[in-house]
Amino acid sequence: MSGSIFGKMFRISTFGESHGEALGVVVDGCPSNISITLEDIMKNMDRRKPGNAKIGTSRNEADLVEILSGTFEGKTTGTPIALLIRNTNQRSGDYSKIKDIYRPSHADYTFDQKYGFRDYRGGGRSSGRETAARVAAGSIAKLFLKELGIHVTAYTRSIGSIAVTDEAFSFKEISENPVSMPSNETANKALALIAKARENKDSIGGTVECVVTGLKPGIGETVFDKLDATLAYAIMGIGGVKAFEVGEGIHASKMYGSDYNDAFCIQNGKISKRTNHSGGILGGMSDGSDIFIKAHFKPTPSIASPQNTVTTQLEETTIEILGRHDPVIVPRAVVVVESMVAIALADLILCDLGSNLETIKRLYHQ
Repeated sequence: MSGSIFGKMFRISTFGESHGEALGVVVDGCPSNISITLEDIMKNMDRRKPGNAKIGTSRNEADLVEILSGTFEGKTTGTPIALLIRNTNQRSGDYSKIKDIYRPSHADYTFDQKYGFRDYRGGGRSSGRETAARVAAGSIAKLFLKELGIHVTAYTRSIGSIAVTDEAFSFKEISENPVSMPSNETANKALALIAKARENKDSIGGTVECVVTGLKPGIGETVFDKLDATLAYAIMGIGGVKAFEVGEGIHASKMYGSDYNDAFCIQNGKISKRTNHSGGILGGMSDGSDIFIKAHFKPTPSIASPQNTVTTQLEETTIEILGRHDPVIVPRAVVVVESMVAIALADLILCDLGSNLETIKRLYHQ
């Protein structure tokens, strides 16, 4: 299987299946001398793992990470970092009744058409569980970015029709509720909506927003490796994402240029912008403003309500998907979005170091 590698300089390669022995990732190209502890990684893993009865599946994985290589005495060595996450709470028998049935909106049918088989035990390689490996790798990317003064913060902007308004927005409240919303009041409304979806044997989608601060101007390229194109590639590679936006996003198509364009100005002796409709990206490169992106997630496809489908023997049938499934994946996806943004930025920054001869001279002669 190809397509399990992301990045050019800061490169990750994930492996494993949802009901296999383990998942893992190899991070190659990470600079040496970055301080790292297992606690740094586990803080992010705990944000992604299942087990929150209010909003998620009851599958309770510890998601303990084993660092197999690439660190010494609490710092990265510059060599490949191998991380392993063992699966400990699988119930493969839960899926035996649907092994010959294609689940609607899952990868069952397409995977079978491509490879001639499918792992019906939760989706195998196409399962959302694979994102545990991305979060582990993203933890390292975030530590690298932190050394440069760059911070990546994602949060739930909306679940279904329940959205956080700008007036209600509070960064400090993101960690104070189980849906990672920057508004506890809005989070309570979202929790009620999730509970209703679960009661109706249904699911609900939502939107994750991500902001990047501290990124200097000029990161990204002007043609194929644009910053926004790379971020889109990173985010659209997350299962369940159906749309991606930068800055004003689709709203920009309804605006006049006189309203959309961000006027330049001088603030504290530096070039700045009066507005940030562009989301911090101009011509495929960062402009020094905060980066704003959005990822829109579809409803979880595994629902207990009857759905029409077909079998592998080409017979029409209905299916009711039982077992342990999230009524909404958005809250657990917040840290996945954060991780993929961090990995993409780490890669682009390292690629950028060779773009200017003067920069190369300074680095070489330092």
